[in-house]
Amino acid sequence: MSADYTFDVFCSLDGYGSYDSNGDWGGYWGKQGPEFLDRRLAQYAAEQRMVLGANTFRQFVEMLGPGAANSAEFERNDPVNSRMRNMPTTVVSNTLRGPLDWPDATLVGGDAVDVVARLKEESEVPLRSHGSLSVNRALMAAGLVDRVQVTLFPVITGRTGTDPVFRGAADFDLELIESVTLDGRIQEPTYRPTPHK
Repeated sequence: MSADYTFDVFCSLDGYGSYDSNGDWGGYWGKQGPEFLDRRLAQYAAEQRMVLGANTFRQFVEMLGPGAANSAEFERNDPVNSRMRNMPTTVVSNTLRGPLDWPDATLVGGDAVDVVARLKEESEVPLRSHGSLSVNRALMAAGLVDRVQVTLFPVITGRTGTDPVFRGAADFDLELIESVTLDGRIQEPTYRPTPHK
């Protein structure tokens, strides 16, 4: 049996996954609320394995590394990122060198498509990747992504947006599996992608 793989990504209405330093938005574009935070914590509380590419992993280490994360205060004030940091994680990279300064992380070299195909066959728990845009675009093209979960924040970042989420992706038809509205403003549709023919 093959483990389900979810590509979990945040984006602005105009499709950007992040913003540059001139974007005075704050975390989650400043739009998070209690429903959003509770849902994120519930999604990450389930037993699963994270899959990250090198660039996203480097960003996570910078944001959530040992200096920030080795305290009870961090866990109390940021339970979502604390949980994410402590999940079993596979980092796919040909540029990083171990050991990784991250709890329960395994560094695997090689092609992400091959690594994730093997993980899907071997894993007894679902797989989830947050961000890791180029890795997940390649995995979608290879038919390895079972769900695309887009958390759509109510902002337009035409001036400050960076990293268009689906830039360079193939064409896909999307079947809506679930859609929720959080805190009256954040949309979270989840789709099953199928290559468009």
